[in-house]
Amino acid sequence: MSAPTPGQTVGPFFGYALPYGGGNLLVPRDRPDAIRLHGRVIDGAGEPVPDALVEVWQPDNDGRVIREAGSLRRDGRTFTGWGRAATAADGEYEFTTVEPGSAEPGRAAFFAITVFARGLLDRLFTRAYLPDQRSLASDPLLAGLPEARQASLIATRDAGGFRFDIVLQGTNETVFLDLAGDRS
Repeated sequence: MSAPTPGQTVGPFFGYALPYGGGNLLVPRDRPDAIRLHGRVIDGAGEPVPDALVEVWQPDNDGRVIREAGSLRRDGRTFTGWGRAATAADGEYEFTTVEPGSAEPGRAAFFAITVFARGLLDRLFTRAYLPDQRSLASDPLLAGLPEARQASLIATRDAGGFRFDIVLQGTNETVFLDLAGDRS
């Protein structure tokens, strides 16, 4: 029989196998330009998802897309642009990183985010755009969304950096991206 089979359900094993020490520290906390990217992962009922994994990919603050190896062995100096954080019992996740620059001239800067959580057949992709950028209005992805949905992709600035809550379902669901060609 050659019928396609559904994807494997992922989780809830993430909290046991994939987090590693320093995975959420893209830069040391005492670095002068370090910021905090944090938020909650919430399900369709508004309840926290305590066993999800959130990954972030980002350029450095000059907009350079990093191609350094070694994300799993943090040396405290090399910025790799990638991190992984498990959610806590209240659904909170947190990264210590730098504010990303725009990777393309005239384009809005953003964090690329992946979410793994129990019950999902595959990982989810989204973006957390930085607020207060003039280039948000001309960003092709945001411009293609209804205005009411755009807000789900824009982080809010707070005292130490940015807050970005991820809502997996429901009326305020975060916009998730379908990345063609991703089959891993």
